[in-house]
Amino acid sequence: MVHSKIFLRNRALGYVSNHIPLVTRYIERRKENLIVTCVGNAFHTYGCTHFTLLSVSGTHPGEITCLAADSYHIYTACENVIYAWRRGTELKHTYKGHECAVHSMLSFGPHLISVDEDSNVKVWDIKTEELVLELTFSSKLFKITSLMHPNTYMNKVLFGSEQGQLQLWNLKIVKSIYAFNGWNTPVTVIEQAPAIDVVAVGLSDGRIILHNLKFDESLFELVQDWGSVISISFRTDDHPIMATGSLDGHIVFWNLEQRKVESQLQKAHFGAVTGLKYLPNEPLLVSSSPDNSLKLWIFDLADGAGRLLRIREAHAEPPTMIRFYGNEGNNILTAGSDSSLRIFSTVTEILNKSLGRASYNRKTAKKRGRAIDDPLLMPPITQMAAETTREKEWVNIVATHSGLGKVTTWSFNQAKMGELMLLPEKFKRNYNVVATSVCLTKCGNFVVIGYNTGHVERFNVQSGIHRASYGNEKGAHKGPVKGVMVDPLNQTVITAGKDAFIKFWDFKPKTGNTEPRAKMAMDEPIEWLRYHDESSLVALALENFSIVLVDLDTRRIVRHFEGHEGRLTDACFNPDSRWLVSASMDCTIRTWDIPSSNLIDIFQVPEACISLHFSPTGEFLATAHVSNVGIYLWSNRTLYSHISLKAINKNDPIPMIGLPGSVVEINDSEEEEDTEPEPEYISPEQLDRDLITMSGLANSRWQNLLNIDIVKKRNKPKEPPKAPENAPFFLPTIPSLDLKFDFSDVKNAEANKKIITHPDLQNLTFFGKSLLAVEDGEYKDVIEKLKSMSPSSIDFEIQSLSADEKTSNTLLLQFMKMIYQMIEKKRDFELSQAYLSVFLKWHGTTITETESLRNYLSTLQELQLKNWNLLQNILFYNLSVVEALKKM
Repeated sequence: MVHSKIFLRNRALGYVSNHIPLVTRYIERRKENLIVTCVGNAFHTYGCTHFTLLSVSGTHPGEITCLAADSYHIYTACENVIYAWRRGTELKHTYKGHECAVHSMLSFGPHLISVDEDSNVKVWDIKTEELVLELTFSSKLFKITSLMHPNTYMNKVLFGSEQGQLQLWNLKIVKSIYAFNGWNTPVTVIEQAPAIDVVAVGLSDGRIILHNLKFDESLFELVQDWGSVISISFRTDDHPIMATGSLDGHIVFWNLEQRKVESQLQKAHFGAVTGLKYLPNEPLLVSSSPDNSLKLWIFDLADGAGRLLRIREAHAEPPTMIRFYGNEGNNILTAGSDSSLRIFSTVTEILNKSLGRASYNRKTAKKRGRAIDDPLLMPPITQMAAETTREKEWVNIVATHSGLGKVTTWSFNQAKMGELMLLPEKFKRNYNVVATSVCLTKCGNFVVIGYNTGHVERFNVQSGIHRASYGNEKGAHKGPVKGVMVDPLNQTVITAGKDAFIKFWDFKPKTGNTEPRAKMAMDEPIEWLRYHDESSLVALALENFSIVLVDLDTRRIVRHFEGHEGRLTDACFNPDSRWLVSASMDCTIRTWDIPSSNLIDIFQVPEACISLHFSPTGEFLATAHVSNVGIYLWSNRTLYSHISLKAINKNDPIPMIGLPGSVVEINDSEEEEDTEPEPEYISPEQLDRDLITMSGLANSRWQNLLNIDIVKKRNKPKEPPKAPENAPFFLPTIPSLDLKFDFSDVKNAEANKKIITHPDLQNLTFFGKSLLAVEDGEYKDVIEKLKSMSPSSIDFEIQSLSADEKTSNTLLLQFMKMIYQMIEKKRDFELSQAYLSVFLKWHGTTITETESLRNYLSTLQELQLKNWNLLQNILFYNLSVVEALKKM
């Protein structure tokens, strides 16, 4: 097995951009500018009009190292191979020849120029994919960092170097036209200015040089206070403005006529502004950053400053916890290491939204806009709980933060952070108190919080008023509280602590009562607690990397799962609580079947899963992984195909599965492989000779036999059926559930001979003839014929056994032998008893008067009692076991 039996890679959510600079294209047919951003091993194409995601490229074999675009293609470099794409999804060309990773590309008419890490320059013919030209530079003397084509300079390309020098080359004649001495500082970016012959050169020390290439003169020099200049763009709508991006996320706008700063966008991004592009002839600026965001700024204010027009963003740092929100499975609530809370839609990325970043003073942070100062920013969210019951009335999400005792509140409906921060009065001056676990009640009114001091407190989530404390003054546990939950009826609070105890408390504790209602001791300290809303099962992770399932109704351990080799990070139940899916730092995700207590699926991922959750509809499993800012969806294959859920052998190799990409891979051979076909199980006629087997027929086929007279009387029509005026031709039928015609009396026209029937058989029915014709004691076919009849037909056939005086004794004996064989083989037990009852009802008198029948009846009775005793022993044993289990 090279893949998971149950889960199939679907797609990744929450990727917008990374450190690779964006590129823009103008599509004449659409009359729209398109923005292309890199998201790792794929790229996204957005439309500027509504910032909608238009397409997602195919998956590259590795990380994309640079992007370029022209009117026809988007060019991507992955390691040492270059790809050309049409319409964002169709791979048209592949260029191979570089020996190391490509870091810069430039579309140059019918050619494509690429530069690799060793400063080797290659020129490709775009259509034929042929290598037209190759230049080699010494990295020690001239290591290329950037390149551009100066406007009106035919066949010429300008290269910038790490040594600070510039070189102008004519690629047609393969000759260096001019070498610029430079500024002895690495060149980070070169951009064409609106004026001919002038380029802007960004340096790593923060200087921006406006240089005239024709005269090799620097027109003027600007200095950016924020350090290295990593991106430059010029406004082209008759405003002499140049924008530069810095590593700190600030964007500076320079007035080129006055040679000074026009305005600034501080903290435009939470990361470096690597991508910066003014749209042609529009007051619009697009910026991208490794903070996983893409922003469109418009400059329509009175003072010429910019404001945010559109945004497409996701988590800047890896998520710490993810949970499906609601019962439809369309929204995923995620908490990130960047202190933000977000909602991702599994239907369309247009519905994604941010609830903001956690701040100590929300009003002050709101006044300062997106530039939240670090002192106001709260630590990352560690645990969260959400409930949909009261989402329209008040806050319905609560979250704990790393190293903080305060618990923040959030509103899903208003998509913002709440004003309440929950902290008991007794802890307000104790800065060592940390909230470690949290739970919202099903009614949406209360929140129960556990602390590292062992205390457990309950608040009203609407007003923030403290309502109850559990335990004594020292707390509910001796050590940190690792998990809290409340039953759906608000009767019991369950807490789990590092002291290896699970305690059950009254939701409304009585005055002076500091002791729990009950408690359970575990063998190891507890790491966390996970529960299922609609069942009484609770999963507890222990420090020895095992998982224990506890039934809250009986307060006993019902399952113990062992196998993980690293710290357990998360677990969840599937919607019907038959599976438990667990993740660990050993990079494996395991699925346990709870009824059978078996491991039914396991697979390994490149980075450890730190949080996972099952969709309420059972459609997806969502996972979050170390060092990955995305949320990954896995399809549940059992919903649309037959999967064998037999136990996994411990010695089988664990399959390694890569994380899903931004687009569903349809032609993925690895995942198209089906599991080994499970041989179809065919139940034998009898499992064991010592067991009694039932027929499996419907109860109506045999239970009504004894009361058939009552049934007939009840179903008798009030009026006799009226015969049709002209009776149609009909064929006689055989009594059966299936329509079968009786051709025994039909003459054969071809042979034109009369069928002569023995006078002894003329009064017998079809079943009687079959019974009389049995030889060697094999009644299998006769029994099958009887099983296919309706109850009324069976009653008629049994009555007809004594219709003919000459053969009645023989037929009765044959029928008794048939019953004897059914009882002896221990098959069709209920049928044999029903048939025997009807038989004795109609022929009891005849049997007592006939010696041969009477003698055989005693033999039949002896065998029947033996089988009844066997069945009685088995039933009594099972009843005793069930009663014993109920008392445990």
